Amino acid sequence: AIFVNIFWGIMRCDTIAHGFVAAAKELKLTIPVVVRLQGTRIDEAKAILVNSQFKILACDDLDDGARL
Repeated sequence: AIFVNIFWGIMRCDTIAHGFVAAAKELKLTIPVVVRLQGTRIDEAKAILVNSQFKILACDDLDDGARL
């Protein structure tokens, strides 16, 4: 699995989520990715990740991410 930590107070997390999904499509990603997002529009970002065809898991903190 890949663990990604995004902490950017003013960054729109839904924009980041769209980027992750686009990159996963381009790379034909087959391994799980755990993403910790902190910023604005977190709920929208989580929905984008959950509804993608890839195993991209969103978490709220580093401890949760490590457990996934």
